Amino acid sequence: MKEKKIKKAILPAAGLGTRFLPATKASPKEMLPIVDKPMIQYAVEEAISCGIEDFIIITGKHKRAIEDHFDSAYELEEKLKNAGKKKLLEEINKLSHINFAYIRQRVALGLGHAILCAKPFVKDEPFAVILSDDVIDPDYPLLKEMIGVYEKVEAPVIALEEVSESEVHRYGIIDGVLEGEIYKIRNLVEKPKNEEAPSNLAIIGRYILTPDIFGILEKQKAGAGGEIQLTDALRELLRKQPIYGYRTQGTRYDAGDKVGFLKATVDLALKNKEVSEAFKAYILDKVKSIYMADAREHETRGTTVHPRDKG
Repeated sequence: MKEKKIKKAILPAAGLGTRFLPATKASPKEMLPIVDKPMIQYAVEEAISCGIEDFIIITGKHKRAIEDHFDSAYELEEKLKNAGKKKLLEEINKLSHINFAYIRQRVALGLGHAILCAKPFVKDEPFAVILSDDVIDPDYPLLKEMIGVYEKVEAPVIALEEVSESEVHRYGIIDGVLEGEIYKIRNLVEKPKNEEAPSNLAIIGRYILTPDIFGILEKQKAGAGGEIQLTDALRELLRKQPIYGYRTQGTRYDAGDKVGFLKATVDLALKNKEVSEAFKAYILDKVKSIYMADAREHETRGTTVHPRDKG
């Protein structure tokens, strides 16, 4: 029997966001703005472009701002309407047809546990999981391509990205065999030591999963970091059915990291029609100023700096 279509997406958003303290002390990391939208909205819009309209957001304490963001704002809407700001009104209302459900993860027990919390809403359907701090270039349809793979193989599909060997300890890493454009996975290891990693293909925050995963997560013991790890559950599922990996062909930003967040902000600002020209001019002027300052410093020291030395 052919698998059902992907209609639902789970967005885990219960993490503490410690890498962005103090900004995230009382505000959700997922609401940090990249240019003019919070990072979680990029994830929602990515899923909407694939035809998904039902979202389950797993929240925790101090996450109420996420619910407010996706709710209607009558007073603001009326003010924009009366001021004739039609474009802004359309912008804040473009997600009004989407269905959101919110589930509180009372204790931060890991990604696997967060997904298990959504079981009553997902029931027996396949679903997508999107980690919103893994921001995908909006021009690249990663999730849509993964859904296409899922419809062919009728089995779970996880997104992969090649990382440097020095970074493998930060990710779930797969061992797999390339079959055409996808990997048939043989094993998954959560945050291995660099020298013990089976490859440098890292699991990133996009998954297409089937409801079989819930029964495994219910029995899953705590793994790395004392948390219920999704990677461990997928390794157990692998004993019962195939799992495939799809290597991303586009740009992904680790916006849960300060440098990754800044890279996403710069790149997406340069694509934003409203600010790109002025922002580009500022960056060029800034780079020129930095180069000139470095050149003066090298001149004082009696050395020479060349443009190639900067990159």
